Amino acid sequence: MAADRVADLTMQELREYIRKTVDERLKSWPRPYDPRTTREILDSIDRHMWTPPAGSPSTHQLLREDRDR
Repeated sequence: MAADRVADLTMQELREYIRKTVDERLKSWPRPYDPRTTREILDSIDRHMWTPPAGSPSTHQLLREDRDR
């Protein structure tokens, strides 16, 4: 990348610069270790998902009620 200013970069050079910057940032973030596979995590989410009781107002209804107050 020979340009000194962003305005002097081609679109391809800008995209490459952004990609490299994002990759560097992501590599530096600590990641919690979880030995489970993606399938195991998704299955756990499904098992622990809360379902409201029958007859409960929907999210849409609750938002509309809050808005109309």
